[in-house]
Amino acid sequence: MAKGLSLFQKRRQRVRTALRAKGNLRPRLSVHRSGRHIYAQVIDDEQGHTVASASTLDKDVRGTTGATSESAASVGKRLAERASAAGVTRVVFDRGGFLFHGRVKALADAAREGGLEF
Repeated sequence: MAKGLSLFQKRRQRVRTALRAKGNLRPRLSVHRSGRHIYAQVIDDEQGHTVASASTLDKDVRGTTGATSESAASVGKRLAERASAAGVTRVVFDRGGFLFHGRVKALADAAREGGLEF
């Protein structure tokens, strides 16, 4: 039985620690991806609640798969629209231990195009 944290958990912890040090108390855009879906949410850590969220499980895109960069980009655009409607324009990007490549990068680029600044 393995003791301690896995490499993924260590990377996630390292990324979050760096974000807290450099985040200037901005909301955090947190990304989680699984084999089938991708989820993103803007979290206000000061108040401890989610400001906006989007995923490939939303009703308007439920028939599509979340395992493609195109679907990740659509999630990023929807998240940017919902965050700007809630009054959030500047965030810090929390990739959550996932490498900034592929679906995670597509989501981030689409969120930037949608008006979020990070």
